[in-house]
Amino acid sequence: MNRKYFGTDGIRGRVGQSPITADFVLRLAHAVGRVLKRTEDKPTVLIGKDTRISGYMLESALESGFNSAGVNVVLLGPLPTPGVAYLTRAQRASLGVVISASHNPFDDNGIKFFSAQGSKLSDAWELDVEAVLDEAPVWADSANLGKTKRLDDAAGRYIEFCKSTFSNELTLKGLKIVVDAAHGAAYHIAPKVFHELGAEVIAIGCAPDGLNINHEVGATHPDALVRAVRANKADYGIALDGDADRLQLVDVSGRLFNGDELLYLMVDDRLRQGEKIQGVVGTLMTNMAVELALQKRGIAFVRSKVGDRYVLEELEKQQWILGGEGSGHLLALDKHTTGDGLVSALQVLQTCVRSGRSMDELLSDVTLFPQTLINVRLRPDQKWQDNPRLHEESKKVEAELGQTGRVLIRASGTEPLVRVMVEARDQHQAESGARRIAATLQ
Repeated sequence: MNRKYFGTDGIRGRVGQSPITADFVLRLAHAVGRVLKRTEDKPTVLIGKDTRISGYMLESALESGFNSAGVNVVLLGPLPTPGVAYLTRAQRASLGVVISASHNPFDDNGIKFFSAQGSKLSDAWELDVEAVLDEAPVWADSANLGKTKRLDDAAGRYIEFCKSTFSNELTLKGLKIVVDAAHGAAYHIAPKVFHELGAEVIAIGCAPDGLNINHEVGATHPDALVRAVRANKADYGIALDGDADRLQLVDVSGRLFNGDELLYLMVDDRLRQGEKIQGVVGTLMTNMAVELALQKRGIAFVRSKVGDRYVLEELEKQQWILGGEGSGHLLALDKHTTGDGLVSALQVLQTCVRSGRSMDELLSDVTLFPQTLINVRLRPDQKWQDNPRLHEESKKVEAELGQTGRVLIRASGTEPLVRVMVEARDQHQAESGARRIAATLQ
């Protein structure tokens, strides 16, 4: 069955337009509360948010919806998505809720959920919630309404958790690090994590005003980080997105490393410590060079659908611990139950500090294949899957690439876009192939 509201990462859209309206979000929380009450008499949910101005409105709507179904609420305030996942598990809550549209502009927002174990919920659970949304509400009577309280030290608890994932034998002393929190949920957390581990921290993108989240800063706009690293002669630069679950990293030269390279570095550190890594999960977008480099070291590699939830599902299926996406969503399941930009950054820095080598040196055997990605915006009535020119041109490009590249065409799970990606050993071939395929949709 197709989901009506849920995409690849919760429910997301433009604020004030369906489904991101106060009345719908209230009904959503009420429906989720009713699903929770099937197995628990008095559930408790935690609610965290990023720094968008609409977070106040949506937080109030969620609170009312849950309380009306007889569910207790704990408000965490601004907190990274992985921080909500961690506290949901640590506080033995029934569910974690995040109000965020991740890397999107401020006038978008969204709602996503975590299980009691701090992991993403299944498609089946989301379908169950959507079925209850279609039913009439069942309001709790006055004596059985839920209550709400605030967890005042949520940020401090999460800071200590992040620090605990970095080796006790190592320190960041002597390193100068630029930290860019995208004016998002980690603005008051990320600088403290690296400072308390010994680094000299230069903070940018840490002054949210409700309207500037992800605006020309953060993981989706890394130019600001590159400039700051060079201007301050810093050793590293770390950029997070609005909800701090994805990561971009820059070295002293200003070179930007993507998530595929950072995943390889996390694997490399484990291997250097004598750990046995049976396999790694990437996605359909993961660069072929990383796949080949891992296979050369005897490590199996499996691709999932795009989206960190699908990487997680495949990791659990394979019973492996390391996986991620080129966008910077990285998973280390022996450290956290979900992707965490801060934890991932610490894992990569740990690799460099422990080895005494730079990221560039550690990646000497990995030369990324050029990839060209073109996003084609769809008309509301456009049925791109039925386009014969698209299929014909895709087959032509694939035949030209042979075994030296790939073609990937997929719909965005969060926006009305089709993403066309062509990967090849030759940059010109990748660009030409992607343009030819995208032209059939425009």
